[in-house]
Amino acid sequence: MFFETYKSELIATGILLLFLLIVRFISTTLITKISRKNGINLARIHLINRYVSVTLVLIGLLIIPFIFGTQPRELALVFSSVFAVIGIGLFAIWSILSNITSGIIMFISFPYKVGDKIQIHDKDFPLEGIIEDIRAFQLHLRLENGDLVTYPNNLMLQRAVTLIEKDAIDDDAIDGI
Repeated sequence: MFFETYKSELIATGILLLFLLIVRFISTTLITKISRKNGINLARIHLINRYVSVTLVLIGLLIIPFIFGTQPRELALVFSSVFAVIGIGLFAIWSILSNITSGIIMFISFPYKVGDKIQIHDKDFPLEGIIEDIRAFQLHLRLENGDLVTYPNNLMLQRAVTLIEKDAIDDDAIDGI
């Protein structure tokens, strides 16, 4: 009975999902080709592709209720309630929000990349190592003794950093990590 009642909506949802999958495939392929041509690091290419995928999922989640006949006013009420709860929750855990914001800033304008050897001038805990990964919340730094240090993005933007050696490891070594 459900499938008979919502047959056209289910078909439209299937078409939307297929369209979004095709857009994701085309965009990730183009991003990867253009990025490699411009010498962008593999870790950043993967991060860009993740952001594209999340954006397409959010677009799909926004369009599907309209396919099933939801009125914009009803959807606005749901979203405002959800955003209010999320806002209160994020205020309570501001350091996570700070790290996400720092991760976005680092993604857009971070002068260092995976493979660079850097020194972080932290008064209490100075570090020197090779950047292994830059994620949404933290940066992974491999020290000379082999230890892996996870350093929060918000602290990374608050500390002075010195570039010691550019591309201390190559992309092939990063793929194996």
